[in-house]
Amino acid sequence: MKKHKIAIMGFGTVGGGAYDILTGNADHIRSTQGLDIEIAAILDRSVEPLKKRGVSENLFCDSVDALAADPDIELVIETMGGVRPTKDFIVKLLTAGKSVVTANKELLAKHWSELEPIARAHGCGLFFEASCVGGVPIIRALGESFQGDKVKRLYGIINGTTNYILSKMSSAGLSYEQALAQAQEKGFAEADPTSDVEGYDAAYKLSILASLAFHTCIPYTSIFREGITKVTARDIANAHELGYEIKLIAIGARDGDDVEARVHPLFVPKDHPLASVSGAYNAVYLNGDHVGDLMFYGAGAGAHPTGSAIVSDVVRALSAPPTYCDFRNDGKIDGAINAVGDFTSKYYIGMTVEDKAGVLSRVATVFGDNGVSIRSAIQRPCADDAATLVFLTHAAREHAVMRSLDTISKLGSVGSIDAMIRVL
Repeated sequence: MKKHKIAIMGFGTVGGGAYDILTGNADHIRSTQGLDIEIAAILDRSVEPLKKRGVSENLFCDSVDALAADPDIELVIETMGGVRPTKDFIVKLLTAGKSVVTANKELLAKHWSELEPIARAHGCGLFFEASCVGGVPIIRALGESFQGDKVKRLYGIINGTTNYILSKMSSAGLSYEQALAQAQEKGFAEADPTSDVEGYDAAYKLSILASLAFHTCIPYTSIFREGITKVTARDIANAHELGYEIKLIAIGARDGDDVEARVHPLFVPKDHPLASVSGAYNAVYLNGDHVGDLMFYGAGAGAHPTGSAIVSDVVRALSAPPTYCDFRNDGKIDGAINAVGDFTSKYYIGMTVEDKAGVLSRVATVFGDNGVSIRSAIQRPCADDAATLVFLTHAAREHAVMRSLDTISKLGSVGSIDAMIRVL
């Protein structure tokens, strides 16, 4: 049996998880996949990560040029993260004809269109199952399991950090700030959580997933993005009273040449399966024109779930010729595609107003003038001479709702627009 020599570039949490699986399940992989895989080198800034895991220091490498020049190394796992110098390292490896397996969604979302042509030109592959939704096998499902279907819609929870924060706000009554602090203590959130809580991470992943699902390039820059930092305990309480949970949801939809791609908080009905996805878990719904609805669920992050996805790509890369995009992937939206910005949704809206006759009527009139139909309204006193109004709307156009809120905010009887969250 041929021995396949590979390397790991970046030996942190995820790189260590992949190492554990490749070494711990080596016999299983040999017997079931017919692959004898040897980790021949580990690149990192220092030897310390290897020492901490009890890994032989003989595997330590501190030069990507050495990996690229080694004729015995067929493939490199990249778990360094970030864009620089990671992109430059990957370019060197692909140019040397070595396939790369990566979990780096930001790098892929920003530079997929540059990296894949290099891989194609040098007869190697760029594999990225681990870039989206942790250990859930969504990338290969999109690439290999829907040849007979047109995927019309995908939506789901694809960021574990925000799901953990919102779950704690819901179940434990924590404020956003308290839930974020707990997520950071447990290692679910970075010291700088901006990429997660402002929706960038989910937008990177949606760019990859939607491009594969809809067979056209969906740049991350074209995705409507809104984070969870404005979600309050009051919004959570109102959601519960109205029969909803709040989740950060990524949504992609294609109808002919019209494509929607957006990431934002969403009221999810309590009886919907996504409402019960808690903690750092992820879930993605797909709808195909013939297969109907499917749901993919599992651990969205972590050393071994993500490592499992990496190892699946290693096995795929060593077992079969590489495959590439079946669409023009130049980092731009195809000229024939209409990126829908004025999408349709239902809405939850909260505001503080003067507690006197006629205010509700004036607000309702503005909504009506803009074609926004109110499904329900709740008015509660909140302080002397002040009240809160909570609305749920029927399906309406995004721009119509924004026009309505702009006009309402200028009414003398309206103190503030406190919340606007879309509803599934």
